[in-house]
Amino acid sequence: MGRVRRVRRVRARSWKLQPVSRPTVRWQHYRYNVLWMLLVLAIAIAVGLARGGKLSNLTEIGVRAWWLLFIGFGLQLAATFLPRDMHDLAVGLILASYVPLLVFVLLNRQMAGLWVAGIGVLMNFTVIAANAGMPVMLEAVKLAGGSVDVALGARHIVLTESTHLAFLSDIIPLPGSVISLGDVFLAIGVGVFLEDQVRRPVRLFAHRVQGKPGSAAEH
Repeated sequence: MGRVRRVRRVRARSWKLQPVSRPTVRWQHYRYNVLWMLLVLAIAIAVGLARGGKLSNLTEIGVRAWWLLFIGFGLQLAATFLPRDMHDLAVGLILASYVPLLVFVLLNRQMAGLWVAGIGVLMNFTVIAANAGMPVMLEAVKLAGGSVDVALGARHIVLTESTHLAFLSDIIPLPGSVISLGDVFLAIGVGVFLEDQVRRPVRLFAHRVQGKPGSAAEH
């Protein structure tokens, strides 16, 4: 057992130290993460339409402090394209990005699904803060059919026996990518929110919706 553990540690260190500074490799990692989220959003919209919703309802979404999303995701995007030797900066940007996202969720917590998304954000924040990076299970990378160069970006570290809160790490394999339990909660929350917005009744006095005089009395 001791020999197996030593082999795993050596393998983890050798995989972690592989150089990865090419922008194309970092773009591939970002692309796979974006694609699976887009798939979730497409499914949510399809479910909303199947339940009688309308795409036009999406133009009437009203959330508070929406600009916080651009700050949060902008910081994450910047961290994604940093070289691996800037690990500390990447982790700092990722942790900072979760602050505006959590504030956004708090301000809009009454809207369907957003509190679930907030739990996902908090999960990711916690495991990254506890380990100074998002731990990645190398076995999950292999199952996902991806490469270590793609999976281990500047904000990541290799999951080992000393990893804190390992169950919150990137351990769930998807085609070409590995995600965390927090990512799953985030996707579910955003999906529920989007599906609810697609199928919600159109508000009478929403933007560009005209009501008929005396229509309230008719009902």
